[in-house]
Amino acid sequence: MDDGMMNLQQTLIEIETNAEHLLLARHELVENDKIRNGNREALTALRRRARTTKTSVPSPFESLMKDIGAGSRPLVREMCPTCGDHDPKEPTWMIFPGSDIFCRIPFHAAHSILENDQEQLDYSTKKLQSYVKEKSLVISEMGALDDRISPAVLKSLVTLTDGPK
Repeated sequence: MDDGMMNLQQTLIEIETNAEHLLLARHELVENDKIRNGNREALTALRRRARTTKTSVPSPFESLMKDIGAGSRPLVREMCPTCGDHDPKEPTWMIFPGSDIFCRIPFHAAHSILENDQEQLDYSTKKLQSYVKEKSLVISEMGALDDRISPAVLKSLVTLTDGPK
């Protein structure tokens, strides 16, 4: 084979490999978003059940100021922002991700597990988004299609469909 053809073949292999990694990362990002939305819905349902919102539960400082001079009560009462005045030991049914097992666990444990999962999913989503940006930049710098093919031809290739004759 000619050296030019070998170079072209090697470049196409690199572009296709990077594009495949990009598509896999985007697919994983979509799956991650589905799980994040499910967790968010579950946390909202638990907050409704406890009749709290993220900002409705007073901070420890507010509790301290309210309880000054109460005598026998402790000055600071730790309060979970999700549980609020709701009974944290109340049993709650929960299904664990990736399994078909329902467990009856305390209310506080259920929302703590979901909040930790949500933080991990947010972190992995940010990592995936930066990876997608990086791969997109690499593919763009390689000049995949846009430098060699005119935009009109590229648009016609993108809209090309197979249909019965």
